[in-house]
Amino acid sequence: MAPKPAAATATAKVQKEEKISNIRGIRNAFVVILCCAVAAVLIFLFGMGAPGNFEGGTTDGHPLNLAGTVYKGGFIVPILMTLLLTVIVLSIERWIAISSASGKGNTAKFVADIKADLAANKIDAAMDRCRKQKGSVASVVYNTLVRYKEMDANNELSKEQKLTVLRNEVEEATALEMPGLSQNLPILATLTTLGTLVGLLGTVMGMIKSFQALASSGSPDSTELSTGISEALVNTAFGIATGAFAVISYNFFTNKIDNLTYAIDEIGFSIVATFAATHK
Repeated sequence: MAPKPAAATATAKVQKEEKISNIRGIRNAFVVILCCAVAAVLIFLFGMGAPGNFEGGTTDGHPLNLAGTVYKGGFIVPILMTLLLTVIVLSIERWIAISSASGKGNTAKFVADIKADLAANKIDAAMDRCRKQKGSVASVVYNTLVRYKEMDANNELSKEQKLTVLRNEVEEATALEMPGLSQNLPILATLTTLGTLVGLLGTVMGMIKSFQALASSGSPDSTELSTGISEALVNTAFGIATGAFAVISYNFFTNKIDNLTYAIDEIGFSIVATFAATHK
């Protein structure tokens, strides 16, 4: 068998080294929602609906503790619990994913070190620093520096064409990294509103039960009245908690992604500016 050409081997090596970003995350959020739904139903039925949480040992009795009171919130409660658990799980998942995308070291220091290497025209040192740093920023910078060296050795293109190639490389490498960073964030954004709306639905249903108890002939049924009020308040609390946690999580991770994007833009501009200043 004939040996592979040296050029092909070198190209394969470069392609292997270019993949230095490894964003960990859950790609199928439906599985997360389904697992959270199963967990919520089990907690609702066997945890909060345990006989020991109610007078007389049955769910028809008056609740003896907070778990029993939450159980009285009705069938909307496991739905809200599913949404809340989904927010918690996806928040943890995004924390792990964005932490891996940030790399091994401090991003601000990495940006400063890369800019110092560029100013000293130490391209190979900058590429080695990217391999050690890992993460999305390092991946974009590394791919751009690979193209930088290619343009440096190219004698056919004009300077403006080379600068255009470098700018395009920054944009393309950034576009490849962004989906992994923003994955599952649209679901968190949806849950900021959906959790509140489902909680409001449970509140309205609980108030309907309360008014039905008040409208009954004779003296009002105190058990039905308290059950309706409990349902309304429990669902309100769950809805507010889900919406608040979701909006905090979404804004927190969006800000993290913006910081990574700003770092990429800063280094990308520095690479293009360095090439423009050092080449005729």
